[in-house]
Amino acid sequence: MDLTSVRTVRVPHRRDELGCAPGEVLLGGGTWLFSEPQPGVTGLVDLAGLGWPPLTVTGAGLSIAGTCTLAELGAATPGLPAPVAALVGACCDALLGSFTVRHAATVGGNVCLALPAGPMIALAATLDADALVWTPGGGERTEPVADLVLGVRRTALRPGEVLRSVEVPRAVLDARTAARRIALSPLGRSGAFVTGRVDATGRTVVVVTASTPRPHVLRFDAPPGPGELAGAVHAIDDWYDDPHGAPDWRHAMTVLLAEEVRAELAAAPPPAPAGRGGGA
Repeated sequence: MDLTSVRTVRVPHRRDELGCAPGEVLLGGGTWLFSEPQPGVTGLVDLAGLGWPPLTVTGAGLSIAGTCTLAELGAATPGLPAPVAALVGACCDALLGSFTVRHAATVGGNVCLALPAGPMIALAATLDADALVWTPGGGERTEPVADLVLGVRRTALRPGEVLRSVEVPRAVLDARTAARRIALSPLGRSGAFVTGRVDATGRTVVVVTASTPRPHVLRFDAPPGPGELAGAVHAIDDWYDDPHGAPDWRHAMTVLLAEEVRAELAAAPPPAPAGRGGGA
């Protein structure tokens, strides 16, 4: 899509150059920005010039830059424990983008766009990741990614804030994971996407996305039984409605997929305690 209203493109190289003037918007990969007209957008501020490393392993865990592309994230999976690598792969594949899209779409862009089917939202929520947000004036704050996304195209980001990175805690990198997805057509947008994780202690997290306007994180102190999980899913009351699925179908499919995720996590051997086995 030619953005005929755009008159300027800036490529900042320092944080103090990030501020957007009226009509300017931040540009990550641009896979959505260039997909349809953007009335009122007169300038682009390209984040690529900041040169953020795509992924960084720290003592605290894994830091994924907002500008990390899905291709870069997928390429990093050999360095992750197998269960988490499998979840990363499933979430990257859930975008169903072309080669070009996967090499341009960014983790930060997918989260900030806040579409129900955003697979990076599912990944971050399942791994209890925090969003590291740069605030105007040189400050920063953190917020769970699951709380950052408020609804369709709505986030808790305030004017002038930038998603710097997604911070995955090291403790969850040894967890076991599972994912299930369904769409109305083989190459269609996700109608329901359910992901899950079980920690060494048995604490279990099941995340519902795509079938709801915002992520729903269901937490259990111990692996839930079928009835307990189904009851938690049935308690969700904001099923999404768009051409990719009716609310009643999304509800029914989410119950089915959640049970498959629960059964897979329950059947898997207990994860090794942190510090034993694979690590990032």
